[in-house]
Amino acid sequence: MTYTPPKVWKPTESGGKFASINRPVAGPTHDKDLPVGEHPYQLYSLATPNGVKVTILLEELIESGHDLDYDAWLIDIGEGDQFGSGFVEVNPNSKIPALMDRTGPEPVRVFESAAIMMHLAERYDAFLGDARPEMLSWLFWQMGSAPFLGGGFGHFYAYAPEKYEYPINRYAMESKRQLDVLNRHLADHDWMAGSYSIADMAIWAWYGQLVLGRLYDAAEFLDVASYTHVRNWAERIDARPAVRRGRMVNRTFGDDESLKLPERHSRADFDR
Repeated sequence: MTYTPPKVWKPTESGGKFASINRPVAGPTHDKDLPVGEHPYQLYSLATPNGVKVTILLEELIESGHDLDYDAWLIDIGEGDQFGSGFVEVNPNSKIPALMDRTGPEPVRVFESAAIMMHLAERYDAFLGDARPEMLSWLFWQMGSAPFLGGGFGHFYAYAPEKYEYPINRYAMESKRQLDVLNRHLADHDWMAGSYSIADMAIWAWYGQLVLGRLYDAAEFLDVASYTHVRNWAERIDARPAVRRGRMVNRTFGDDESLKLPERHSRADFDR
């Protein structure tokens, strides 16, 4: 059926997995204060790829011996927690992750995953790669590219209430093009920017997990096995202890109960 857009768009019920939280306006829907733990960094998140980027970095910083710790509080986006008044104060865009940095005299909010990663990496002068322009280029490549994979391919392939050939083909083609970009780069580079960096962490959260078969049940459909250099890179990152811990934080979904840690308040939580 051909769709003719009206002259002025008005919201309708769209259906699909996330229909209940889709809305055309910003701001809070209810009053709810955020919890605050004892550590300098307070993270409010969920173990989606964007959330995992930040928890991996935090765990990598701790693994490397940096003196920091954090509380990670669950924001259940399926229940609309991101529209609570306290969360909106930290991130007016109502998206996870969001960070409150309480290391200084006044708390500082940081939102958008790449901004949080840059804030932390620069604070501790760690995981910035061997060439800053290259690292920044790949970090922001991920930020610009992943919406086509997640909101584009992932939505229409896995979450839309009905399957439509055109958008699935359109975004599958773009997702495979992006995988080819990575595969060509990683053919003669061990890491995205000389040494292991926040660019690797950010890209791995999306594309690494995709080629490892963890996103959208789409590994066979996208023939991810053919991107051998991406796969090898993804497996090396996946084997890092800090990455395994980072994947667990704020995770409530999946069949493997050993990977679920809805809240994280100390390293000892991983021993439970």
